[in-house]
Amino acid sequence: MFAIGLNYSDHAAESGFVKPAEPVVFTKWASSFSGPYSQVVLPEGSVDWEVELVVVLGRGGRDIAEADAWDHVAGLSVGQDLSERVRQHAGPAPQFGLAKSHAGFSPMGPALVTLDELEAPDDLDIVAEIDGEKVQVGRTSQMIFSVPDLIHRLSAVVALLPGDVIFTGTPSGVGAGMTPTRFLKPGETLRSRIGGIGELVQTFVEADDTVAKG
Repeated sequence: MFAIGLNYSDHAAESGFVKPAEPVVFTKWASSFSGPYSQVVLPEGSVDWEVELVVVLGRGGRDIAEADAWDHVAGLSVGQDLSERVRQHAGPAPQFGLAKSHAGFSPMGPALVTLDELEAPDDLDIVAEIDGEKVQVGRTSQMIFSVPDLIHRLSAVVALLPGDVIFTGTPSGVGAGMTPTRFLKPGETLRSRIGGIGELVQTFVEADDTVAKG
């Protein structure tokens, strides 16, 4: 699972970074995957939200030309790159992958939509809401590195495989970028949706709540 950081200029700015000249790439572990409707146990720390367009490859390869990249895509989906910010920024260097790979931190769905079902697969509205309040609003056309560009750049370094997943980055509106900062709390419901694809729904609980409910 590839993930792209700072791929929207407004999110880079709210995170205190300049617009990147190259994609910021990290990985999330497959054990963090879940379905579109889930209950997520909040670990210690500060858990943030990041709604993202997710690309699933149908064909792999190396050195894929940008002009041919869409032909390698099986379909598009909605993802949440849930992130525990304390661990992410602990230590001498950021722990992106580890902090974003707790159980349930990569919900995805509710469907894999093929490109022929979308009028403009490179320009979709993207929204996240917490208990009905919109916190992120954007369009995938605002990405710094487009889907074809990402596939081209990734395949120049590693061999991409059928079934590989790319989380393509998030627009502004994450909790760490707010003043004061805001993070997910037990009992809250996060809805993440992309036009033409569908919606994810995650509810959040404390670890003790899960144990108590069996």
